[in-house]
Amino acid sequence: MNDGTMGVATQQLAHELSEGKRDTSQLGGKYLTFFLSSEEYGIEILKVQEIIGIMSITSVPRTPHFILGLINLRGKVIPIVDLRLKFAMPSTEQTEETCMIVVQAAGVTMGIMVDRVSEVMEIADDSIDDPPTFGTEVNTDYILGIGKAGDRIILLLDIENVLTTQEVIDINEMSNDATYNVSESSEAARQSSESEPTETDQAAESAAVDEDTDNEPSDN
Repeated sequence: MNDGTMGVATQQLAHELSEGKRDTSQLGGKYLTFFLSSEEYGIEILKVQEIIGIMSITSVPRTPHFILGLINLRGKVIPIVDLRLKFAMPSTEQTEETCMIVVQAAGVTMGIMVDRVSEVMEIADDSIDDPPTFGTEVNTDYILGIGKAGDRIILLLDIENVLTTQEVIDINEMSNDATYNVSESSEAARQSSESEPTETDQAAESAAVDEDTDNEPSDN
């Protein structure tokens, strides 16, 4: 559990995030594209693990507003980030197209909620422009580049820079703590189940008692 100190794994994660700035000279490749409102975004396909529908989310108190909570995906606890809220966009009602993209960022598995996915597409190097510069007041480190496909403009995201280093570390620790608690609860339930007599045990004990009764000598 989190004891308030930065463990070795957390220190390594922080190092990877600070040192892991990628070479953006060649960005061409396959991207999974998706929409937030009318804006189209793309994530490198190698960062994507799977796409899942909306699941029950357990909220976690005292977390940033864009962290919706945790889901249990086949026994693995995964934090969910609402990309709309992270990008300071207004929230919207979920639809049948709303989904979660499970991604890997700096060794941390998380889900990002998006309005809808579009397609997997190949974008060539010469179809990607450098991110725009808005001055020192606007941070665009999370944008790899601007993809062009016909008349479409696609914002290509560096998923490892969408969240700050500290946010990723916090999410990682939250996920680890939740996984630990789930494992502890499962182990406690297993031990409790093993200690309680089953119906089969009770039936066998009852049969043994009946047999002993039948074998007792009669007074007659």
